[in-house]
Amino acid sequence: MIRAIVTDIEGTTSDIRFVHQVLFPYARQRLESFVTEHQHTPEVAAILESLRDETHQPQATTADLIDTLYRFMDEDRKSTALKSLQGMIWREGYVSGDFTGHLYADVLPALKQWHEQGIALNVYSSGSVPAQKLLFGYSDAGDITGLFSGYFDTRVGAKRETISYQNIGKQLGLEAEQILFLSDIHQELDAARAAGWKTVQLIRGDADHDSVHPQVSRFDQISVESV
Repeated sequence: MIRAIVTDIEGTTSDIRFVHQVLFPYARQRLESFVTEHQHTPEVAAILESLRDETHQPQATTADLIDTLYRFMDEDRKSTALKSLQGMIWREGYVSGDFTGHLYADVLPALKQWHEQGIALNVYSSGSVPAQKLLFGYSDAGDITGLFSGYFDTRVGAKRETISYQNIGKQLGLEAEQILFLSDIHQELDAARAAGWKTVQLIRGDADHDSVHPQVSRFDQISVESV
């Protein structure tokens, strides 16, 4: 019996184009000015220091770190420091109404149904936890954060590593087979299944012929009773 659902965001609950065509350019355009302006605040200073540790450059200047962050963006590096700064910049965009978080139309009704059934809903994304809460807090459908009981990012581990799902399972306090993971990426689902989780793959675009996971194109095609 499924007692918890953990969902990815990009390509699963939300169009990946929203992230790549709206969120990423917004953060890139504002990164240098944001970091320069806020570099001495405790939160940003701590992030920059963690970036120095991550890159093994203890003497790196703020300008050096900004260059590194741009390079990480170009590489689509899953850097916790970068994700944290992006989340802080996106907050300004959400709050000012520059954009709202995209949700596929089929997502919210299913989430509400599962929530009413007593299934604990959680998020696991490479984006930072604050960024996740912003997307769902300022979504096209309004603030839906009340539906979720937990949020996880790369601080629990990379999304293609089995230990990450084991870590989440420990925090949820459930048996592995009681947890269902939803994602559009079969390598992430492979890692979750290796941890003993149930899996369903969301196919929002082209079919994934290399996947061994059950595939659906909409949330309302997911039956938690038969997973």
